[in-house]
Parts: sequence; C-alpha cells; structure tokens
Amino acid sequence: MADNNFDVIVIGAGPGGYVTAIRSAQLGLKTAVVEREHLGGICLNWGCIPTKALLRSAEVFRNMKHAKNYGLSCEKPSFDFDAVIQRSRGVSKQLAGGVGHLLKKNKVTVINGEAKFDGPKKINVEGKDKGTYTAKHYIIATGARARAFPGLEADGKVVWDYKKAMTPDKMPKSLVVIGSGAIGIEFASFYHTMGADVTVVEIMPQIMPVEDKEVAALAQKMMTKDGMKILTEAKVANLKRNADNVVVTIETKDGKKQELTVDRVISAVGVIGNTENLGLETTKVKVDRNVIGTDEYSRTAEPGIYAIGDVAGPPMLAHKAEHEGVICVEKIAGVKNVHPIDPGKIPGCTYCHPQVASVGLTEAKAKEAGYDVKVGKFPFIGNGKAVALGEAEGLVKTVFDAKTGELLGAHMVGTEVTELIQGFVVAMGLETTEEDLMHTVFPHPTLSEMMHESVLDAYGRAIHF
Repeated sequence: MADNNFDVIVIGAGPGGYVTAIRSAQLGLKTAVVEREHLGGICLNWGCIPTKALLRSAEVFRNMKHAKNYGLSCEKPSFDFDAVIQRSRGVSKQLAGGVGHLLKKNKVTVINGEAKFDGPKKINVEGKDKGTYTAKHYIIATGARARAFPGLEADGKVVWDYKKAMTPDKMPKSLVVIGSGAIGIEFASFYHTMGADVTVVEIMPQIMPVEDKEVAALAQKMMTKDGMKILTEAKVANLKRNADNVVVTIETKDGKKQELTVDRVISAVGVIGNTENLGLETTKVKVDRNVIGTDEYSRTAEPGIYAIGDVAGPPMLAHKAEHEGVICVEKIAGVKNVHPIDPGKIPGCTYCHPQVASVGLTEAKAKEAGYDVKVGKFPFIGNGKAVALGEAEGLVKTVFDAKTGELLGAHMVGTEVTELIQGFVVAMGLETTEEDLMHTVFPHPTLSEMMHESVLDAYGRAIHF
C-alpha cells in the first residue's frame, strides 16, 4: 500500500493538472496525477492547441489567396482538407507526448483511470491502474465539457460539438455556428476562410460578449466585410436534422423567424464543469451548478481537498488553471509570499480573423465601477509595420483611471494582437502608470508601437494619428 500513498494527488492531467503536478514535485512533494483519457486534457488534445493548428492552416491559405496583394503569384490556391486535419492532430500528439516526458522527468506518478472519492481521505481508481490511493492533499482539476441545450445537442453527424468540428469527415459547404464566444467564433473563422458559407447566431447584442463593445463591433465589421454572416440578438429555435443537412430555424429579437438549410451545425453555447462521478457527496465539498466552491487559494469546504481551473469556475482559461494550480500547491508546500490570483489581470485571447485580445476592465465596466476614465485609441492604419504587413485594419484601446493614471484595461483587435497583449498584462502586474508607459521606448517598426500610441492618445499626445 506504501506505493499508493502520496503527499499530493492531482485529479485530471489537463493544463491545470499537469502543471500543478510538476510544480508539486519540484517542491519536493511526492506527487501523482490521475487521468482517465489524455495527458494534456481537452486543451492540448481537443481545444486550444489543435484549433490553433487549424487556424494557422487557414491563415496561410488566406495569404495564398491574397498573394497578388504582395506582388506574388499563386494560381488557383487549393488545399487537402484531410491533410489540414491530420496536421492539427499531429501537433496535438507531439505535445501530449511532451507532457508525458515532463511528468516522468519530474518523477510524477501517472495513474491511468477514473478517480472517485470514498470519503475525504482516499480515492478509488477504475481503469488501467485500478486501486485505492491516498494522499494528504487532493487537487481536483477535472476541467469542463461542452454545454448542451435541449434540442441543440450534438449528434456527431450533422450537429457537431468542438471535437467533431476538429475532426470532420468532410469539408462542409455551409454551416451555422451557434454561439460567438471564443470557441464558436474561432471555428466560424476557420471554416469561413476555408471556403464554407458560415452564419453565426448569437443571442447577445454583440459577438464575443465578454469583450469591449467597440472592439467587438470592429471585429464584427471586419468579419462581415470578409463575407461571414453574423446575426446578433437571435437564437436557434429549432433544428430539423436530415441525413446530410440541417434545417435551422432562427428567431430574431422581434419574433421573426427564418429557415436556413445548411450542411452542418456547430453548437458552441459554452462549457460546464466536470463535477459528476467524483464521489464528492462523500465529502464536504460544495458544488453549485457544476462549479466547485473554493476560496482564493483553491481550498474547498473539505480540508485537504482543493479545486482549480474550469471546474472551479470562470474565467475558463488554460493559463488561469495553470497559475491557480501553482499558487494552490505552493500554499500547500508552505512557500512564503504566495499571493492569490487577481482575476482582473488574466488576459483573454481569441484567435479568429481578426484576432482579439484583452486584459482588465472594458470601458463600460470601468465606468460601472465608478472610475472617471481616460480612454486612448490607435488604429492599425497609423502603424507602419501593419501597413507593410498588409494588415492595416484593427484597433488598440487603453482605459486609464483619470485620477491616478492606473491602467485599468487594454483591448485589441487585429493581426497578432494575441502576441501583443502580454505587454499590457506585464504593465498591469507591475502597477505601471501612464507615465511609465509613455516613457517606455518601443522598437520601430513594430506593431507594439500602437500600444505606446494608444497610451499617448489617452492623454491627448498621440503622434501618428
């Protein structure tokens, strides 16, 4: 039984779980991680990583189609859809293997199977490594799955969830995407670029509802200009599933209905935490609507049991899960000066075309919170590098506290903004003011100069626009 006893057992080996397990082992704790399916979890196998591989193929294809704009010739660009999908799967496979290597290198025991609590002090595992395991501390990192609404459930044939959308049997000529959050809009962007006739249906007044209104509006304008159809304040009232197509009934805010016949539908109406079949009812852990209740250090109502990542509630982002897990296990290990995560400083990135990235408060949220704000904006058209890239559409927006000069939020839409946002994330983490940012020297010619200009603009000092 000695081999089945650990200091820390992490349940789930997604980005939150495996990172937490590695940090735990680095801190000298005897650590195991239980995984029922894939090392790397949904993110690495079916989410963040393979979708980025697909979107990269779409980006290269888009550039091929616009080669003439760059003085280049690419006659009748085409693609092998199966090869595009296989490349995406290969990227995931490579990285999943890397996670296995990292766990082994850090001497983390991998337990293959499904864990279930039998009281607060032990877990029973069913599967390849069946048995009873005990630990001083258990960290639940079981992630989330696609939410299903009655009547809109995925069937794997004509109505797809994210898994099927990533491994389709053929390229659809037309599709409806339900939901315009990160998952929905990224799939819409991929299939649209690859040539499908795409309609996005969003129940809220704007696409990407968590983003700044102005940034979301510009993104929508750019997508619509590119030929994508977007319906906001609309819902899918009914799906009539046929052998090889779907009749979609769409109802708008004013009660009007329209029918659309498409090859496929992608349901992307959000995600829900994996809290079932964990035996949590044998513990004091509190669960509310598939979210495990925790404090700022991921502690649940049951001493010795913790929860991190998607299963512990929003924002449901891999980088949040990783950071949360590290904080949790460092607190367990007694590391000094461990600070809880600040939700206001967690960036969000959406890899559609155009890309969208943000951190902190939107202009509307800052005003709601009672701040007197100064807002700076700088368009891509005023940036030499953006024009040279042939990517002159986009915007960088910054929101400051007028009284203190504190950077409250930053919001961007345009090429490569997902790589730029970290500059503002670091700035907020270091509590820089507008003065610090104004005195920072940004390299020329780069897209990052727009970040500088946006700050200058908030204080009436923009140079290039």
